[in-house]
Amino acid sequence: MKGQLSAEMLILIAVVIAVVAIAATRLISTAKTSSEQVANQSDTMLKTSEQAMKSASGEYCAIPDNCESGNCVNHECT
Repeated sequence: MKGQLSAEMLILIAVVIAVVAIAATRLISTAKTSSEQVANQSDTMLKTSEQAMKSASGEYCAIPDNCESGNCVNHECT
């Protein structure tokens, strides 16, 4: 008869849905882990580049944060 599903077909559909659900869960977990790692590496890179951009003693500075020492007097790191 048309429009009727056999028990085997229902079981097959249930298995396919279960496999898709498991795969989706794994992908979401992997994406979350990856995004956390990317965020951590980005923070590390930003901190490293920020430190590398700081001026040494005697060099020009606009604000104290520009100096390695944190001291800026008359636009010169001390």
